[in-house]
Amino acid sequence: MLDAQLKTQLKAYLERVTQPFEIIASLDEREASSELLGLLQDIAAMSDKITLKTDGQAERRPSFSLNRIGSDLKLSFAAIPLGHEFTSLVLALLWVGGHPPKVEPEVIEQIRGLDGDFSFEVYMSLSCHNCPDVVQALSLMAVQNPRVKTVVIDGGLFQDEVNAREIMAVPSIYLNGQFFGSGRMTVEEIVAKLDTGAAARDAAKLSEKAPYDMLIVGGGPAGAAAAVYAARKGIRTGVAAERFGGQVNDTLAIENYVSVLETDGPKFAAALEGHVKAYDVDIMNLQRAEKLIPAAEPGGLIEVQLANGGTLKSRSVILSTGARWRNVNVPGEQEYKNKGVAYCPHCDGPLFKGKRVAVIGGGNSGVEAAIDLAGIVAHVTLIEFGEALRADAVLVNKLKSLPNVTIHTSAQTTEFTGEGGKLNGLNYTDRNSGEAHRIELEGVFVQIGLVPNTEWLKGVVELSKHGEIIVDARGQTSLPGVFAAGDVTTVPFKQIIIATGDGAKAALGAFDYLMRQPVL
Repeated sequence: MLDAQLKTQLKAYLERVTQPFEIIASLDEREASSELLGLLQDIAAMSDKITLKTDGQAERRPSFSLNRIGSDLKLSFAAIPLGHEFTSLVLALLWVGGHPPKVEPEVIEQIRGLDGDFSFEVYMSLSCHNCPDVVQALSLMAVQNPRVKTVVIDGGLFQDEVNAREIMAVPSIYLNGQFFGSGRMTVEEIVAKLDTGAAARDAAKLSEKAPYDMLIVGGGPAGAAAAVYAARKGIRTGVAAERFGGQVNDTLAIENYVSVLETDGPKFAAALEGHVKAYDVDIMNLQRAEKLIPAAEPGGLIEVQLANGGTLKSRSVILSTGARWRNVNVPGEQEYKNKGVAYCPHCDGPLFKGKRVAVIGGGNSGVEAAIDLAGIVAHVTLIEFGEALRADAVLVNKLKSLPNVTIHTSAQTTEFTGEGGKLNGLNYTDRNSGEAHRIELEGVFVQIGLVPNTEWLKGVVELSKHGEIIVDARGQTSLPGVFAAGDVTTVPFKQIIIATGDGAKAALGAFDYLMRQPVL
């Protein structure tokens, strides 16, 4: 089942197992059961602390559980966790086998202190690059707290279950039989939703922090670069980020960051965080800024109020809150989000295997999505508002060569429609003739660009007509001591490499500002 290289790597990892455990497989006559059995036999043969049993009685088949002997600890997989989930499998084996996780002690303490019985089911797909974070987070929680149970389910293997629950986006999490959430979530985010008193405790701790010399709001490429450059100046530096790595976490392949031949978004985001952590930087993750209060006097302290009620103070601030996917903003979009309306073709595409889908947007992202989906779904319709596709010629030529793709240009999407809580089509208008059209389909992937995360800054710093923060050549905003960098600003060409350079420039600009301020 595993090739020689993977076997060698896995055997080396399993040497770290210190506590014996059993793998209990529940199998049936499907070919997938034979594949799973082969994988589990390979694993069991690599360690004398692992025992394989094939007499499991789980309802989902094929599936398997990892049970630590002499303990209530149990992890379950209704999946063959390869592809993006191979790392999740390796970590599950190590954690059940007693190898300690690399997680902050306070997070472990918070998991162990959860009060209640929590039975999680997480639906994923093996091609989803957002799913491993959720799978690993829930596995970690189950290992650390015996009252937490986790089952990882491959939606492709259990399509009837996915259809019955009307799951049209992964990862999707159910807790005690009820929908809990969807999309990428870290263990800290999941625990925060369960620990209702965490926000108030966190707010109090944040408000007690001493003022920073430089506070960066946002932890994407621009924020990370700014933090590194600030820390290297020897000044007190903090980063408050809603999600470290930002939108990079949702990017699949990165092949144009100079000096890095090829990587993916989650790996790049982890590298950004690792680089920042190598310096003396106070990272405050899962913190969303809600208000910016200017300094009362030149060189005074600027305040950033957070959604949990906490307040941070700093002599200078760099805004690097990035951007998010732009919505079409037509009737039905919000109603059918994650019920047919999706934004990540790599994550959710496999759930539409053999079905009809549309892609809205004719730029590189839209055309790449259509090409990707064409290999999975029955038919793809690409809808572009402009008169021609805006993607690179090589992508457009590739798209036009595919037999199951239809392209409509000069087409304005007017409505998403559905029935029984699920999307069943969209309506669009031909902008040349004015004629209305309807397309029957099961899924729509929206790929029409970005909108800056600046709603909380309106009326405080000067914004462009597109909502971007207006900055000068040094990253200075209209507010003294407040700088900005990356996709949230008016800088042209929203690229990772530009954002990192922008963050470095803003940090240097802010440091120059600090040097010229009077000592209060």
